[in-house]
Amino acid sequence: MEAWICDSPIGTNALRWDSLPTPVPGPGQLLVRVSAASLNFPDILIVEGKYQFKPTPPFVPGSELAGIVTTIGRGADGFAVGDRVAATSTTGGFATHASVEASQSWKIPTAMPFHDAAALTLTYGTAHHALLDRAALQPGETVLILGAAGGVGTAAIQIAKAVGARVIAAVSSDEKAAFCRSLGADAAINYGSGNLRDTIKALTNGLGPDVIYDPVGGALAEPAFRSIGWRGRYLVIGFASGTIPSLPFNLALLKGASITGVFWGDFARREPAAHAKAMDQLADWYLKGQIKPWLDEVLPMSRLPEAYARMAARLTNGKTVLTNP
Repeated sequence: MEAWICDSPIGTNALRWDSLPTPVPGPGQLLVRVSAASLNFPDILIVEGKYQFKPTPPFVPGSELAGIVTTIGRGADGFAVGDRVAATSTTGGFATHASVEASQSWKIPTAMPFHDAAALTLTYGTAHHALLDRAALQPGETVLILGAAGGVGTAAIQIAKAVGARVIAAVSSDEKAAFCRSLGADAAINYGSGNLRDTIKALTNGLGPDVIYDPVGGALAEPAFRSIGWRGRYLVIGFASGTIPSLPFNLALLKGASITGVFWGDFARREPAAHAKAMDQLADWYLKGQIKPWLDEVLPMSRLPEAYARMAARLTNGKTVLTNP
């Protein structure tokens, strides 16, 4: 097999494309011939040594993939050679083959192309777990999505609309605001050109959003949280800004609000039955046309460094997918 190998977690300059022995799936694992793998923000952090999980170098990055099962490990029940699957794994995706846990894999519908499947599991799984499981988002409620033009943001827009919520997308440019409206957002805020709190107040008739979905953190967190509605739910998705915010707890008291952590990866591992049920619902929504990953670019696997650079510069809308021949 061939793979992108990270010899040292100092950034994408440490990546090289080289040959490796094809892995042998262990108990409960599947060997997948990778057709497509998508790039996610944690994939940047992991090659920079900034992610909470730090694999021992050399390692193959890539956390989300889709392809065809070629070998089945002992105890990987429910799968057969030739199955079309999507899977998540902290590492291993940016290669021609990957060994993945069967418990973190799911069979994809025949009508779902590999490039869509590779872009759906992590971001849509995260948004589904956050909005429906952790926040119990209800039809008619208002959700504010920070960083709405990114992978987890675009997924959140579509899922929130699928359950009948009103969506306010918050982004860093007018172009991204227009993009989010084209995906179904009811309103969009360019937080780089105005007062975030005043705009949220105007868009919610002074009531504030019921749910705030925050994969950004940093300086946006406090003004957003100060704007939350009574009994609001603030979802901590991640810190794409690079800064973990410190929120004054009295704000939660005054609004009767909750601050809720969202760690989809551990949810999928700890609660596999609930994870499988969520993926079934996402597949159903996909087949009905209610959700569809927005692919910013589909590139050959050989252009992974270019994809990394584009994501690091915040130039992507939606997801970037890398494909093997």
